[in-house]
Amino acid sequence: MVTRVRGSILRNAFLTSRYGLIVRTFTSSGTFVVPTGVTEVEYLVVAGGGGGHSGRGGGGAGGYRVGTGLSVTPGASVPVTVGGGGVVAAQGGPSIFSTITSAGGGFGGTGAPAPSGGSGGSGGGGGSSNTVSPPPPGGAGNTPATSPSQGNNGGNGSSPNPLGGGGGGGGAGGVGGNATPTTGGAGGLGLANSITGVSVVYAGGGGGGVGPAPRVAGLGGPGTPGVSGGNGGVLPATGTVGVANTGGGGGGSAAPGSSGGSGIVVLKYIFPRGSANTFTATGTLIIPPGVTAVDYLVVAGGGGGVNSRAAGGGAGGYRVGNNFPVTAGNYTITVGGGGGATAQGGPSIFSTSTSAGGGGGNPAPSSTGGSGGSGAGGSNPNGAGGAGNTPATSPSQGNNGGNASSPTLGGGGGGGGAGGAGNVPIAATPSQGGSGGLGLANSITGVSVVYAGGGGGGGGPGDIAGLGGPGTPGVSGGNGGSSPANATSGVANTGGGGGGAGTVGTVGSGGSGIVVVKFL
Repeated sequence: MVTRVRGSILRNAFLTSRYGLIVRTFTSSGTFVVPTGVTEVEYLVVAGGGGGHSGRGGGGAGGYRVGTGLSVTPGASVPVTVGGGGVVAAQGGPSIFSTITSAGGGFGGTGAPAPSGGSGGSGGGGGSSNTVSPPPPGGAGNTPATSPSQGNNGGNGSSPNPLGGGGGGGGAGGVGGNATPTTGGAGGLGLANSITGVSVVYAGGGGGGVGPAPRVAGLGGPGTPGVSGGNGGVLPATGTVGVANTGGGGGGSAAPGSSGGSGIVVLKYIFPRGSANTFTATGTLIIPPGVTAVDYLVVAGGGGGVNSRAAGGGAGGYRVGNNFPVTAGNYTITVGGGGGATAQGGPSIFSTSTSAGGGGGNPAPSSTGGSGGSGAGGSNPNGAGGAGNTPATSPSQGNNGGNASSPTLGGGGGGGGAGGAGNVPIAATPSQGGSGGLGLANSITGVSVVYAGGGGGGGGPGDIAGLGGPGTPGVSGGNGGSSPANATSGVANTGGGGGGAGTVGTVGSGGSGIVVVKFL
């Protein structure tokens, strides 16, 4: 029961003490893991904009769809597709979340043989033609149809004039402008949205291009350069590209047209205090008034192993905090990617806590492994393990990699892990690659998961490859490979190091990192 004093003051205080507000922004495709206690989301789904055409038609904006109260299932993994911008004269890619699909923007039209703009979320502008009469029409928007509409039609091109203007691509906020023999049509207006906490204009149409001056090209929607839709070009200039992650259409031109801008998916939701919110990709955390402390887990991306020299990659740095003080506002969450072969993993960041990426294996013979959150194993023969806890944190974020063995075809050192150093290869017959350093188990999500295990070292033909930390395949660190077997990669979103490989075989990449924040 809620006691009411002057309306809902106490009720609002009660809600802000129990719930947190989260905004998740996807600028590339990924997966949304629905947190415990979350049953519905607010969403913005914008597709990629269509490409402008050398026939001067501007590209249509990507479809624009928004809504609240979309049902989701706690614990479910929901694929998120972010559409790419269409290349010159091509439709943009669709963006998808759950049951919501926004169609890519239609391509800009040419003079012949297909003078009409393409259909899509918003339609592309019609081209300029010397033979078609009446002027080539713009493409149809809101295709396929949604309610509310996801976009608008493109503007008509011009004729009969081969150097006349192309029509502007349609936008989420209005149709594309019609062209004349001397002017390109303006791109249709975009729509402003503040779901991220900042007002951004999305889904503006691309402006139509024209022949040489003194003709005037159309501006991209909303009429301000660099906001969403690309501007049309005046021959010999090309149009400008649609702005990335706004779904803007590309500008048309009599020279090559320009690509559309990529799309975006943004999700906003509230979840019960005490539930863990898991970030497997970079996003934004909004801490509401009344929340003053959190627990957190920050694990960086694991380092990649190396082949030939067989070293395992180091685990990503592992940092935890309890009762960490916070203030109301927006916090950027960075989740580090796993390093490819020989490469260090990417850092993961929450507030003042940065975990360094795991060290990558060194391809040079007898070389020290790369340093990082945990260090990579040493390269065969006799290479030293890389330094962990680099840069230094207290408590330590990781451990050193293991040294390599002395035989030329012997094993490489195991990558360091959050729970222990990488292991030295066993110099026996057959020799054995060093196992990856142990990871650490953490239950902040409500389920015990092992994070930040080192990658196992590989070996030559007949050798025994080292297991990734914690010694159980598929948990965190990748296993090494002995020629000709391939190594395995670190497990995604655990920060495990990649396994090293012998002279033949594919090396393992590091596993991506993770950030988990729990309101107290």
